[in-house]
Amino acid sequence: MSDRPLLSVVIPVYNEARTLETVIGKVRAVPIEKEIVAVDDCSSDGSREILDRLRAPDLRVFHHDRNRGKGAALRTGFSEVRGEITLVQDADLEYDPAEYPRLIAPILENRADVVYGSRFLGGGPHRVLLFHHYVANKFLTFLSNVLTNLNLTDMETCYKVFRTESLRKLTLRCERFGIEPEITAKVARKRFRIYEVPISYHGRDYSEGKKIGWKDAISALYWIVRFRFLD
Repeated sequence: MSDRPLLSVVIPVYNEARTLETVIGKVRAVPIEKEIVAVDDCSSDGSREILDRLRAPDLRVFHHDRNRGKGAALRTGFSEVRGEITLVQDADLEYDPAEYPRLIAPILENRADVVYGSRFLGGGPHRVLLFHHYVANKFLTFLSNVLTNLNLTDMETCYKVFRTESLRKLTLRCERFGIEPEITAKVARKRFRIYEVPISYHGRDYSEGKKIGWKDAISALYWIVRFRFLD
């Protein structure tokens, strides 16, 4: 692997021992020159040890000494990337790394600076889950669009992809799930070229380890409004 890979895949990790090794295997299998930057957010279920065992030239691992949240883990990862393009990958199995070529294509074709993978554009199989999750996602995206003047279909998606030089221009502060509306508000403010592409979605329920809940939705409302008016 060269010092400047095409793609940096940032994986925030918190208690994902059941799926972590499988996800990293799937990322490694994608036929794109890449590095993986995994940030363990003080897991207590063995995720840390799995990452240390899998550590290799293509997988750089960073550890937080206390649980700080997804936003903090992403910020740590973003500060370490070396690729021309940066992509966010969750450590569960809800999103399929095989779709990376589709996600990075608008950037490679110089049509986009930022790409969102949308679960709502009909791009592949979707597991049927809770209706109130769907409504919450659509409402948060709608409110974000009203305040940013974008027309996204899926603001809360994990799959956010950046031209790394554009990502470096964002000053991100959120520690937890507020990172999603923060990124969107600041991308809109910079007037970056944004594309959405359809993706599949294999969602999990709470019995399978899903972490985000109604408190995070309330928090997202706060951050959507805050970042409309404050940097």
